[in-house]
Amino acid sequence: MSSSRQPSLFLPHGGGPCFFMEWTWGPPDTWKRLERFLAGLAATLPATPRAMIVISGHWEEHAFTTGAAAAPGLIYDYTGFPAHTYQLTWPAPGDPSLAARVCELLRQAGLPCAVDPERGYDHGIFVPLKVAFPEAQVPVVPLSLDISLDPALHLAAGRVLAPLRDEGVLIVGSGMRFHNLRSYLRADTVERARGFDAWLTEAVELPAPERSRRLAAWRSAPFAAFAHPREEHLIPLMVASGAGGDGPGRRVFSDEPMGAAISAFRFDG
Repeated sequence: MSSSRQPSLFLPHGGGPCFFMEWTWGPPDTWKRLERFLAGLAATLPATPRAMIVISGHWEEHAFTTGAAAAPGLIYDYTGFPAHTYQLTWPAPGDPSLAARVCELLRQAGLPCAVDPERGYDHGIFVPLKVAFPEAQVPVVPLSLDISLDPALHLAAGRVLAPLRDEGVLIVGSGMRFHNLRSYLRADTVERARGFDAWLTEAVELPAPERSRRLAAWRSAPFAAFAHPREEHLIPLMVASGAGGDGPGRRVFSDEPMGAAISAFRFDG
C-alpha cells in the first residue's frame, strides 16, 4: 500500500441499499449518476488508501467511538427493502490498531473517545463503499458522531485526524447534503434544496478558517432547517472539512435525485 497523502471526502450515500435494487420511490435511474460517481472514485485518489476512517450519519454515541473489530460484519439498518438487500456482503477488514490510535489522538486533544470492539459497518459505510471499493481490500475504521451533533466539535475532531492523511489514510464523511425524507418528490423542495446547496458549496470552497466559521453556523443558511430537520446526515461533512487542511474544498459531484440537490465535496489542502 502507498503512503501517498490522501484527501478527505464528504460523500452522499444515497437512500438505503439504493444501488443494489430497482428503486421504487422514483424512476429506475434515480441513483445512477451517484453510482457512477462512486464507481469512479478510487481512480481519482493519489494511490490506493492504506486504510479508511469513515464517519457515518448512522452512528451516534455519547462520545466519539471507533469500531475496532478485526472483521466487521454488516449492519442492515434499513427497513422495508427487498429480501436480497439483507444478504449483501462486503467483507472489508477492520484495523484495530488504527482504531485505537484514532481514539488516542482524540483523547490527547481533549475530546472524549471510546472503542467498540464489535461495531460493524452500517449502511452509510458499506452501501457507498461496496460501489467505490468493490474488492473490499482496504481496511476501514468506523468513527461515530458525538450525540451532541455540535458542528464545532466535529470540525475539531477532523483537525485532530488530519495528519493521518499523510500516512495514506482516507478520511470519509458519509451522509447526505439533503435529508428531509418527507419532502422528496415535492414541487416546493427543488428551489429550497438548491438554495441550501448553493450556500453550503460556497462555504466549502472557502479557505479553512472562514470555512470552519461558516460551517459551524450552518443553521443560519437559507432553508437549513428544511434541508436537515435533524442534522446527523450533515455533521459528517464537518469532520471531513476539519481534516481537509488549509486550502479550499471543492464540489466534485452534484445531482438532484427525487428533486433534492445533493453534493459530494473533496478537500486536498
